[in-house]
Amino acid sequence: MLQEVVLRYGRAVGITDAVRGFCVHSLRATAATNALQNRADIAKVQVWMGHANVSTTRLYDHRQNRPEDSPTFRTRY
Repeated sequence: MLQEVVLRYGRAVGITDAVRGFCVHSLRATAATNALQNRADIAKVQVWMGHANVSTTRLYDHRQNRPEDSPTFRTRY
């Protein structure tokens, strides 16, 4: 299962079970948000994410949220 792979690699880089919300979905939301922050066209992000409707892609747009609330914010690169 893809979620197991994400969790295994997350643990390998120091993301523990204490980081709530770390999952495939949060990574997709982070990728979409990062693309939109870097001026990607939302229609292209929609296609990239495989959404049939742009309104679904807008749900993944977390630019208005506080980044420190995202589980991926705690990841060291």
